[in-house]
Amino acid sequence: MPDAKPVARGRRWWRRRWVRRTVLFAAAGVLGVVQLVTGSVLWVSSGAGGHLFTEQTVPQTPVALVLGAQVYADGTPSPFLEARLDLARRLLETGKVKVLLVSGDNMRFEYDEPTAMRAWLLAHGVPDRKIVRDYAGFDTYDSCTRAKRVFGVTRVTVVTQSFHLPRAVTICRRVGLDAAGVGDDSVSRYATVWRSNARREYGASVKAVYDVMSRRDPVYLGNHETGVEDALRTA
Repeated sequence: MPDAKPVARGRRWWRRRWVRRTVLFAAAGVLGVVQLVTGSVLWVSSGAGGHLFTEQTVPQTPVALVLGAQVYADGTPSPFLEARLDLARRLLETGKVKVLLVSGDNMRFEYDEPTAMRAWLLAHGVPDRKIVRDYAGFDTYDSCTRAKRVFGVTRVTVVTQSFHLPRAVTICRRVGLDAAGVGDDSVSRYATVWRSNARREYGASVKAVYDVMSRRDPVYLGNHETGVEDALRTA
């Protein structure tokens, strides 16, 4: 009959070995994720370098690409989206841009960001002829890609919150747009939501790298639309 003590010691040795290997594999996985996220954030930051401006210093471009955000059930823009729209309206008033391309989510019939954006702008004095809607801006990559490939935009000022701006400008520039950006900070007073959205940018940066490197088509591409060209002719 085998001695119980050596058997017990052998089991403990295998158990410790298994734990060590598990910890090492887990640590390697965490390190890989950290490196992936860090590299993606640096890629976004470098891509936007030199192309982020204030409302006063942003160069003139023909088009402002206003990126969509949450709209409430009654069609009212959330404070974050309202702040983007108000910033775009001011850029239009001061001659920094000539046309507003409002790009957002209309994947479901009952949820329509671009139409809510247009309604807000009309209510705040923006002429309808200066507003063009993109109903298939389902995410930042789709909005930037469709601005170029569907609406024929070449130079653009991206309008969004400042935590989102580097990623948006980098994506636009990587898909071929000569893009500058102006970010809104006014809604940073909603501190909890602001911080939550800012944290999401780490994961979103990884997705941005994948989207750009894969050169995927937008969820919906469609045919060329002349809305921006028509609006610029009458601007």
